[in-house]
Amino acid sequence: MQTRTLGTTGPQTSALGLGCMGMSALYGDTDRGESIATLHAALDAGVTLLDTGDFYGMGHNELLINEALRTAPAAAREKAQISVKFGALRTVEGGFTGYDGRPNAVKNFAAYSLQRLGTDHIDIYRIARVDPDVPIEETVGAIAELVEAGHVRHIGLSEVGAETLRRAAAVAPISDLQIEYSLISRGIEEAILPTARELGIGVTAYGVLSRGLISGHFSRDRKLAANDFRGMSPRFQGENLDRNLDLVDALRKIAEQKGVSVAQTAIAWVLARGEDIVPLVGARRRDRLTEALGALDVTLGSDDLSAIERAVPPGAAAGDRYPANQMAHLDSER
Repeated sequence: MQTRTLGTTGPQTSALGLGCMGMSALYGDTDRGESIATLHAALDAGVTLLDTGDFYGMGHNELLINEALRTAPAAAREKAQISVKFGALRTVEGGFTGYDGRPNAVKNFAAYSLQRLGTDHIDIYRIARVDPDVPIEETVGAIAELVEAGHVRHIGLSEVGAETLRRAAAVAPISDLQIEYSLISRGIEEAILPTARELGIGVTAYGVLSRGLISGHFSRDRKLAANDFRGMSPRFQGENLDRNLDLVDALRKIAEQKGVSVAQTAIAWVLARGEDIVPLVGARRRDRLTEALGALDVTLGSDDLSAIERAVPPGAAAGDRYPANQMAHLDSER
């Protein structure tokens, strides 16, 4: 397994991380047995970075990771690094009601995560979205206290803009910024990514396949389950979906010329954006994980990259990456 280092102060991780959200929620029905098997396969392949959130299935995802690690070989378990997002407030019905970044809440969330994960520390801890009512300095300061106490190893951030990134970094060392980055989500390139690099902060890129939209496996006639949040995503709606899948068709031609899959091409493109970027792949099945890992063997030369830019130019995606009410929570979009 290739490795990368998250920023100047963060840990060395596998070059690809596994995003575990879909194993518990938001993408339709889940298969616990296949999820555990996929986590074991990832660990066996050398994937060390496991990304979760305490609100993924209201704790379900953390308990799933706990079970997978308890039943994995000791050597793999010891190498695993867990990145946890916190702060999202949920209802019994599964709705989202906001975010809580108050220092006491930060420590409360951490206590529950440590219990569910069955570990004595969290490798990277980050608030999922900035709490607009709490200065980021206070939230980061609370995580820094958890680091000092030995409960957390590194501080991360999620979906923050350049200004917030600077303010947070002035309080304590930040290992990485977790943010959406893919061929059709390139907004970070203007200000956020340059700022992260200036400050020595790495990037863990989620949504590298845009929730399956640019995986090469999503079809125009696919029917989404009622509990699949992509049914509310603007990029999966009507004409937007058609236009976005036209981009995938153009990307498919390049992938076929190289003898690789569309998904591998899209992941390899993110890998090629810099050694300070670690893509998170949201594989829920072993076959999808195997395909994603194959991206590590794909080399994109200058001609390949130019062809990809022509096929999927910046700003070509149709529709926002979240519904309007969720876009409003993104500090990175302000």
